[in-house]
Amino acid sequence: MDLKNPSHHIDKVVQTPQEVANNRLRLTTTIEAIRYLANQGMAFRGDDESYDSSNRGNFIELVKAFARMNVNIEKVVLQNAPLNAQYISNKIQKEILSIYSTKVRKRIRDEIGEDGKFCILVDEALDDSKKEQMAIIIRFVGCDGHIQERFFDIVSVHDTNSPTLKSDICKVLGKHNLLVSNMRGQGYDGASNMRGEWSGLQALFLKDCPYAYYIHCFAHRLQLALNGAAKEVGLVWRFFSMLNNIVNFVGASAKRHSELKLTRQAEIEELLAAGRLGTAKGANQIRCLQRPGSTRWGSHFNSIRSLIDLFGATKTLLTDISHNGPTSQFRGEAEGIKISMLSFDFVFALKLLDKTMRFTDFLCQELQRKSQDIVKALNLVASTKMELDELRNNGWNDFIQSVQSFCEEHDINMPDMGARHTIGTRRSCQQRDCITVEHYYHIDIFNEVIDYQLGELNTRFPDGTVELLSLSSALDPRDAFKQFNIDDICSLAEKFYPLDFTTTELHALNQQLGFYKIDMDRIQAFKNIDSIPILLERLIETKLAETYYLIDRLIRLVLTLPVSTATTERAFSCMRLIKNRLRNKIGDEFLADCMLLHIERELADNIDNESIIGDFNAVKTRRVQLISYFNDLNVHLNTYTWISYFLDNLESCVPTQ
Repeated sequence: MDLKNPSHHIDKVVQTPQEVANNRLRLTTTIEAIRYLANQGMAFRGDDESYDSSNRGNFIELVKAFARMNVNIEKVVLQNAPLNAQYISNKIQKEILSIYSTKVRKRIRDEIGEDGKFCILVDEALDDSKKEQMAIIIRFVGCDGHIQERFFDIVSVHDTNSPTLKSDICKVLGKHNLLVSNMRGQGYDGASNMRGEWSGLQALFLKDCPYAYYIHCFAHRLQLALNGAAKEVGLVWRFFSMLNNIVNFVGASAKRHSELKLTRQAEIEELLAAGRLGTAKGANQIRCLQRPGSTRWGSHFNSIRSLIDLFGATKTLLTDISHNGPTSQFRGEAEGIKISMLSFDFVFALKLLDKTMRFTDFLCQELQRKSQDIVKALNLVASTKMELDELRNNGWNDFIQSVQSFCEEHDINMPDMGARHTIGTRRSCQQRDCITVEHYYHIDIFNEVIDYQLGELNTRFPDGTVELLSLSSALDPRDAFKQFNIDDICSLAEKFYPLDFTTTELHALNQQLGFYKIDMDRIQAFKNIDSIPILLERLIETKLAETYYLIDRLIRLVLTLPVSTATTERAFSCMRLIKNRLRNKIGDEFLADCMLLHIERELADNIDNESIIGDFNAVKTRRVQLISYFNDLNVHLNTYTWISYFLDNLESCVPTQ
């Protein structure tokens, strides 16, 4: 500001305090409208925003709603506002949105800390305009000890080769003073441009920071393992093929969909009347058959569960169509699907996959939690393997009884388990082994399916795993710190985090660990802890994090390691909500700002309007006053200049009566 000529940067006509208050109220109304629309992921503009339009778009209609609710707002907005300061143009909307999102990113940056360590989670996806978008998530441990995975930005990339991705990521990080040297982890899927050991994205970052360790997304590994197991067993592959046929046939028309619901409703009423079905809030809701997705293995389990729940209703519907269908082709298709669905092979596979996928579905859901840590993730994988192994060794009798009960309930013929198993046309020359039906289903199907799943899990999640993760398990507090090992913990710090611990601190860490173990065994607050995040929270609550500051530092580094890229998938779900078919021309910066405020709404809600108004006013000279000059000049001008300016503008500063 020019102190000798303040009016060079300030409007010559100084407005009264009431006029300034009106300007601020008008701008606050605009900010609140933007806050609401961004929070809900809604469109801002309409097709016709002219004054005579019956629908001027969400933004202006929301401002009109605010005006109807408050007389003071009505007096200062839209047609009652100065034509040069209505604050409703799309340019103003984008400017305020940019200020708002910048403040949210600054909050995230402050949460990380000046020299805070972090990891990045990155994935790409196409938007509705066929642009390749790259989502960037920052994972770190906050001052309160909680693991945070914050959406930070989404960037349009012209290609997905690793140098391009690295360049764009570095631009985003550098813009907010996040140093690559402070990166302590990378989380991507298994694509070659990401995981390549020589020229993949993880390798390029490792050249700049050798301690930014790459972890292949655990949820993606699990999906690959289950897909691999499904393709190896012929019965399972045929089951999913028939499951798709059933869902497609029943859900192909609204009429069949409605008939299935009505049949299920009648079935539920009959079961309730017979006392065979309990009642509770939210229970017995009428569901539909769910389609299994090709890339989301969790949807396969939901599809299986929906078919089990609707098996009787689906059978009734197919029977009705096979008898009363409009054409012979239609009736024949329904009859063929019904015969396949009521075969023992299909029912056996249905119940078997329902049983085994309960374990893997729980694992899948846990791996996608934001607060999941790498050590607990490995423990969950190990527990899943143990559950499957227990089912294989001791679960056959209970399982075959459940299959028998299901067959009896739905009038399905169950083969004689003691009879000889035959294949083909049952001619003796076609039979290879002299085995019973029970042996075939128990050994060749039941055990084989579980063995393939265990084999894939062992391949994708080996027990030996990498040294970094095995050493990290020494910090695991489960079973009264059973895995605690001072040498392993010191090796972890010395070998994998040498930049974060000096030689002197490594010696001090060794000494702290001895006293730390004594306190963990002695203090009641540390009893029965089952995860490292809870351990860190207890250390902070008891103030022991200050005493054992080196252990606290090491725990935070371990918790920074990524587990899955599920947060990036959630970001892409948000992207498709905001940039949809009807809004496919949204600009990249506007999309990123809208996504940030929608996803990180908790942080966005804590940004006050006053700070946004202050930044909006500071961006450039405004045509109306938003801040009283009596306050503004007191900050920016020295006493002599302020008094001179006050005397020169005394008359215009006096409010009119």
